[in-house]
Amino acid sequence: MKNTIFVLLVSLVSFTACNKENNNQDKGLMRAVFDPGNLKFISTSLNPKKEMMSALYGNEKALESLSKENQTPEAGTVMKLVTWKYHDNPQYIGGTITGELVSIETVQADHLGKISYDIKNNLAQNSSPDKEERVHYFMSYRPVSRP
Repeated sequence: MKNTIFVLLVSLVSFTACNKENNNQDKGLMRAVFDPGNLKFISTSLNPKKEMMSALYGNEKALESLSKENQTPEAGTVMKLVTWKYHDNPQYIGGTITGELVSIETVQADHLGKISYDIKNNLAQNSSPDKEERVHYFMSYRPVSRP
């Protein structure tokens, strides 16, 4: 009798566990992945108040400029600051993942040192950011140290 009850209990638990559907929806959240191409990861930042995170990518000249703590990018520098909204990871409690792509800002210095700034923005904003202020913000990043 004990064996029969035990077998029924194990069967009930196993069938219940196997038949449980995953009702964990993403709640309409989309995750965007950015392909930096030949640019390398330099640094990251987080804004918990706005629930946004950014990653700075750049070429070797950008890495040199930021490592030397220059105020302006060296000639040949290419940097992209990619900003996402982040949200809770539905698969892991307490974790966050990138979500909606907010903007991609690009700072370039041509071979003569002329600096250009461009932004591709997915949010509807009427004001355009100040170029000099944004270049100064880019130059405030410090490369992450890698072992």
